[in-house]
Amino acid sequence: MKVLIATEKPFAAAAVDGIKAELESAGHDVILLEKYTDKAQLLDAVKDADAMIVRSDKISADVLDVANNMKIIVRAGAGYDSIDTEFAKQKNIVVENTPGQNANAVAELVFGMLVFAVRSFYNGKSGTELKGKKLGILAFGNVGRNVARIATGFGMDVYAYDAYCSKEAIENGGAKAVDSSDDLFKLCDVVSLHIPATAETKGSINYDVVSMMKKGAVLVNTARKEIVDEDGLLKLMSEREDIKYVSDIKPDKDAEFAKFEGRYFSTPKKMGAQTAEANTNAGIAAARQINAFFATGDTKFQVNK
Repeated sequence: MKVLIATEKPFAAAAVDGIKAELESAGHDVILLEKYTDKAQLLDAVKDADAMIVRSDKISADVLDVANNMKIIVRAGAGYDSIDTEFAKQKNIVVENTPGQNANAVAELVFGMLVFAVRSFYNGKSGTELKGKKLGILAFGNVGRNVARIATGFGMDVYAYDAYCSKEAIENGGAKAVDSSDDLFKLCDVVSLHIPATAETKGSINYDVVSMMKKGAVLVNTARKEIVDEDGLLKLMSEREDIKYVSDIKPDKDAEFAKFEGRYFSTPKKMGAQTAEANTNAGIAAARQINAFFATGDTKFQVNK
């Protein structure tokens, strides 16, 4: 089978070597398309590919429409909203992700940004400590569980809410379960967001929700920018000078947020999975999933059933 690795933002060289070794060991031919600057390059490359590994690349209906041999696409990472999964389903193309491979990298970034925020962005002014503070984790998947693990090491009091995760599972993962997301925002000094961008969650982190947070609260977003109602959060931050917002996803209204000097920070691009380890782990996991699919029909990680 012909497997296309299509990455506008390439894997690290060591990761590419590992991915190719996995695929070639199963007898597949590997085609590499890196740093492409024109969608036409992607459209041409997918025409005769049987499988594809992508990162944050936009795999829209027009890309899928010309991929006449495509049988499986694996997103090397957890989020897959950059792929038109419904159209892929119509074309009988399996779409998978690689959950958990980037989880520790994202969780460590949460704390990198969080320490930066509570220590006044290292501007020389007095800050606060994380020990003894209440941390709320919204969604308790692979990243949330890693955040809980690290928070325990900081001596934080950890709480979590996940509409699709039992209280028992949350407590087994090292956090105290609360009954609702509102309870999380009311109770905690810090809330870390890990919900996906869905019709239900887009814009759900809004003025009313964040306004429930305690004085001196910090909101951390390493999930998706679409879950935050930017207008609502901007309004709240203009009214409450105690709230800080740090994000791994540059908001659409970054310039307006930047006016809140000492209370806002965003990475220049999404960096949660930007470690050598996560890069390699996710890429090799994607290769192994493709091998399993062609060898046995395994679709364990399919997201468009």
